[in-house]
Amino acid sequence: MTETTLPEEPLVLVHKANSGIATVTLNRPQQFNALSRALMQALQDALDAIAVDPSVRAVVLAGSGKAFCAGHDLKEMRQNPAADDITSLFEQCARLMMTIPRLPQPVIARVHGIATAAGCQLVAACDLAVAQDTARFAVSGVNLGLFCSTPMVALTRNLPRKQAMEMLLTGDFIGADTALACGLVNRVVPADMLDNAVAELAAKIAAKSAAAISLGKALFYKQLEADLETAYELAVATMTCNMLTEDAGAGIDAFVAKQPPPPWKGR
Repeated sequence: MTETTLPEEPLVLVHKANSGIATVTLNRPQQFNALSRALMQALQDALDAIAVDPSVRAVVLAGSGKAFCAGHDLKEMRQNPAADDITSLFEQCARLMMTIPRLPQPVIARVHGIATAAGCQLVAACDLAVAQDTARFAVSGVNLGLFCSTPMVALTRNLPRKQAMEMLLTGDFIGADTALACGLVNRVVPADMLDNAVAELAAKIAAKSAAAISLGKALFYKQLEADLETAYELAVATMTCNMLTEDAGAGIDAFVAKQPPPPWKGR
């Protein structure tokens, strides 16, 4: 009798709704969605495909099982301890983290359980985040003798300096309410309201002009790193591009005529 092998579950699940919302789910539940090389590549491929898909207007990033993401796969990292391998892994992770803010569509993290180290970095890299009230966050590498240097990049672009430094130096967990107060997440809700809260936020974004959202998101990150004069130069150029889109023209004409805007044309 021949024994059959069941096919492995995909490392990333992608579900696209007719509403224009794509849900991307990390799918290593037994490993608390630890970021193996294969999982990072699968997530990179999913996001790259979404970036050029005009039907997608908003993205939800979630985790299967009991946690959002427990960071890097430490067992895998120790199996390849050579400097070149370690550099390659962190470069892969950095590309992935930079892909999220560069995506034309806003990305909302749906956070439950824990988000630790590179998992916390993943939350910080997303444009928005909604957390379950029992969720916990940490950049805990320092507890293992490994300062969370790459997660620090995203964390310090979300949190005030001293709060970020305390998390990095102590490795301590913070709760969802503290994460909200620090600016790491946008909303905190009970478990039974998490999906509805995420869906409501994603639907609000998906209902807007994709052209305006894409232009605005790109400018948001560019101007943050610029001096004041350059930021306004970038904003002027973006406003000009936006005003010349068909969506803006139709939306303004409808407003002047006191009518609802017509269906948006997209990017």
